[in-house]
Amino acid sequence: MGNVLVFAEHQKGRFPKSTLIALRAGKEAASKLSGNCLAAVLGSGIDTQAREISGYGMAKVIVADDPALAHYLADAYAVTLEQIIKANDVSLLVATSTAVGKDLLPRVAARLGTGMASDVVAINSDGTFKRPMYAGNALAIVSLDGPVKVISVRGTAFDAAQPGEQASIEKLSASIDTASQKMQFVEFNEIKSDRPSLTEARIVVSGGRGLKSGENFTTYLEPLVDALGAAMGASRAAVDAGFVPNDLQVGQTGKVVAPELYFAIGISGAIQHLAGMKDSKVIVAINKDPEAPIFNVADYGLVADLFKAIPELTEEIKKMQG
Repeated sequence: MGNVLVFAEHQKGRFPKSTLIALRAGKEAASKLSGNCLAAVLGSGIDTQAREISGYGMAKVIVADDPALAHYLADAYAVTLEQIIKANDVSLLVATSTAVGKDLLPRVAARLGTGMASDVVAINSDGTFKRPMYAGNALAIVSLDGPVKVISVRGTAFDAAQPGEQASIEKLSASIDTASQKMQFVEFNEIKSDRPSLTEARIVVSGGRGLKSGENFTTYLEPLVDALGAAMGASRAAVDAGFVPNDLQVGQTGKVVAPELYFAIGISGAIQHLAGMKDSKVIVAINKDPEAPIFNVADYGLVADLFKAIPELTEEIKKMQG
């Protein structure tokens, strides 16, 4: 078995938790498959990021520092990763199923002419992979053919990597024909918020169609979110109804989260939503329907009118905080 390469995604000069999860998965894969774990850092002016990621116990960090990689562009990044893979005897490419990972890895797999498995939750010693199917109701064992395999791992399936031995840093002079690239960076419109991001928050408070309007998200849910220092989420039904923007959606077609504490408020518990949050450590559900499916996965359930229960809960939390 060859080496395992982890694509180390960075954002605004830092490595998010999702990257550390990919590193942990890559190190586990290298251990099981008798190879070395390498990390690839792509960008421009990224010496600081390279030094930071080299402290997580990989065998080597490969740095592609080029002005053409200053902003994420799928075609330039795919070409560069292909070159790194071919130059370093890589048999497995790993990244987390972030927006970038979902966009980039299929392109790399296509360039390599190989197969890909997405949302992997376990890597087996025989080189197969376990991934969920049918909204998490079944687990499939997947085998990929070819000398190089490509997988994205689910961000809730592995713990974050911890600092370890210092790795060597190797700089790669990527061959990027900018004239042949079909993508160009125009601008980055960032949604700014003082709240933690959904995928990294310790507490998530999600609202559903039961809140009835976007104004009620503001009036009822936001005070609870802020009192808990939580991230705000929503069900697909609430997003489709236009209550909140789709970047808040938790579920199979939204973000997959596994916080320490998850509140499901006014959410019935459709399979699509459960697939995105059922790995949460503690789940609290508030719904006026005692037969709502969400209560089947909840650790604590409250059958109540959320418009009365939420203000009372928010006030009690504020009292506890002094």
